[in-house]
Amino acid sequence: MVDRGAFLELIDEAARSLRQLARTRPRAGAFAPEARDAALRWGRVPPRPRPPAAERLADVRSDLGECVRCKLSRGRTHIVFGQGNPAARLVFVGEGPGQEEDLAGEPFVGAAGQLLTKIIEAIRLRREDVYIANVVKCRPPGNRVPEEDEIGSCAPFLRRQIAAIRPLFVCTLGACAAQTLLRSRAPISRLRGRFHEVDGVKVLPTFHPAYLLRNPEHKREVWEDMKLLMNEYPYGG
Repeated sequence: MVDRGAFLELIDEAARSLRQLARTRPRAGAFAPEARDAALRWGRVPPRPRPPAAERLADVRSDLGECVRCKLSRGRTHIVFGQGNPAARLVFVGEGPGQEEDLAGEPFVGAAGQLLTKIIEAIRLRREDVYIANVVKCRPPGNRVPEEDEIGSCAPFLRRQIAAIRPLFVCTLGACAAQTLLRSRAPISRLRGRFHEVDGVKVLPTFHPAYLLRNPEHKREVWEDMKLLMNEYPYGG
């Protein structure tokens, strides 16, 4: 059973470590060992065998190609398609790549990504157990919120990714991801705290890790959301 106090301490330690990283810019992944050790003590779950699907992730990526369907393509370094277990039970969906993700071509590798890794470990999983993607595949200029036409171009590929993976759960990170998948304009504060169902998949909205780093007072709401997920997740099943 995951301890609430340990989870909150983990978030605090991650936030402190990330602030220190922002000041000193050391090698990526150099976090306080006690935070990592606390997360790793909470166990592992084996990957699920890949279920049949109408198409594979590789098919979706091939169809996306070197996409120029919207104006975000003009300023990108790399398309950030997604990363993780193609048969994941749980998919995390964020808003869009930031600068570090654009340079690496991988999702959630910056400060918010490091915190997301800590949260994943806190719910007794590893990054390689889950799949991580974004609503848009190219970095919006200045990390602004994606515009409606940009979301309109990319959202069908996100939905195809989810259909190919066939997860049991999707955890949306932030308002943009929640509103896109739920086709809602409600604020994240109203959408979070419960499961929604989309195409037979349970969708759990929560705050984005970047928002949590700026507003650590909301870490308790994230903990409550993660408890909902852990109560439903079939560990070892």
